Amino acid sequence: MSAKRKVALFDTTLRDGSQREGLSLSAKDKISIATKLDQLGIDYVEGGWPGANPKDDAFFEQMREVKLRHAKLVAFSSTRRKGTRVSDDPNIMALVAAKTPVVCIFGKSWDMHVTHALVTTLDENLKMIAESVEFLKKKGLEVIYDAEHFFDGYRDNPAYAMETVKAADGAGADCIVLCDTNGGSIPSQIEEVFGEVTPQVKAPLGIHAHNDSDCAVANTLVAVECGAVQAQGTINGYGERCGNANLVSIIPALMLKMDVECIPAENLRLLTEVAHHVSEVANVSPDPHEPYVGENAFAHKGG
Repeated sequence: MSAKRKVALFDTTLRDGSQREGLSLSAKDKISIATKLDQLGIDYVEGGWPGANPKDDAFFEQMREVKLRHAKLVAFSSTRRKGTRVSDDPNIMALVAAKTPVVCIFGKSWDMHVTHALVTTLDENLKMIAESVEFLKKKGLEVIYDAEHFFDGYRDNPAYAMETVKAADGAGADCIVLCDTNGGSIPSQIEEVFGEVTPQVKAPLGIHAHNDSDCAVANTLVAVECGAVQAQGTINGYGERCGNANLVSIIPALMLKMDVECIPAENLRLLTEVAHHVSEVANVSPDPHEPYVGENAFAHKGG
């Protein structure tokens, strides 16, 4: 009997999820949630952006005393700044100083963002990506590269968007995550782009979907069907604007409907406990109509 396919789960509740309007997590809150995610069997727990604020710095420092049984702690940041040597870039050096085994860095995929937001050249952006990944790999770190706004960038300029992920791939990124940062894609578009990108890179691919079109979970599942080996999301779908892909829905869909392994089978019974723990710590009332874990999910009204 062949082994089940395995997909790694990357939780960003503590970073992307905490950008939800009205949600604020202390370092203590983050440690509580990280420990619970580890118990569930999440593979990667993204803790925040080192150097961005004292709270995230305190979290990473305090997490050095916390023993995670399964999850790898991840620090997040951007590629180096334009016109700056990697070794002189404060964001990159803060990543290294966080002393996590894994780092996740994002870079620009959309040429418009390169020229208008970063105000630099397309070639310099490719160097920023490649040099940042290469530097962190030489530090012995596992490097996940988030291709920000990839689907929008690919629709606008597919050739350049591909150059950006090839830059990360050539520099040795361990996983390249295609991000639907604006949440505007639908499943057929995810499928089309994954089909075009997959043959052109050596690194395994992942998916990071936002929910602005109410398709984040569906887009994630389609990406997995297309070969994605990493699924990023948040507990209860927390996140800015309309939220992120909801891991509470993704996990049972992968395991029960797609026969894909993502957490130990016996841990599936912990899903409601984890979802409610995160909502309690975040001071957000749990949605009674949430699939799988809502109190009304299995209720029936006669008539």
